[in-house]
Amino acid sequence: MSEVHPNTRIGHVHLKVSNLDRSIRFYTEVLGFDLLNRIENNIAFLSFGGYHHHLALNTFESAGGQPPAQGTTGLLHFAILYPSKRELNLVLRRLLAHGVQLDRAVDHGISLSLYLHDPDSIGIELTCDRPPSQWPRTPDGRIAFGYNIPLDLQALLASTE
Repeated sequence: MSEVHPNTRIGHVHLKVSNLDRSIRFYTEVLGFDLLNRIENNIAFLSFGGYHHHLALNTFESAGGQPPAQGTTGLLHFAILYPSKRELNLVLRRLLAHGVQLDRAVDHGISLSLYLHDPDSIGIELTCDRPPSQWPRTPDGRIAFGYNIPLDLQALLASTE
């Protein structure tokens, strides 16, 4: 196992966006982030629940810019981990209410995930983990990755877990 402390987590995400107002609207109105601070038309800091920031949006080098071309390197997506299936249900309802198109919805065995893109075509995964006792395992006990079963959105919407 790693020598890094097990409570170490990936911190905030900092995104280059083309239009700060549009991105702030998407992340606050659609995904429910709180806008904590905005510095002119250059940068905004957003979070859930009063944390200093989970997300920073800036236009320093990207105002009016275009998304990266297909076939280039860069960020595939970033993930927002919700604490329960119930919370994923609630964010799905927000997406539907705002007419946001999902790219796909997947049951990964270890987690349930909704994939979409923001207004700048930045990939986002909205996800919740299953309890570790429910994770699929290989015969030797390791976590079995590679599950990509279509997620039943109607069942997720009906869930109260």
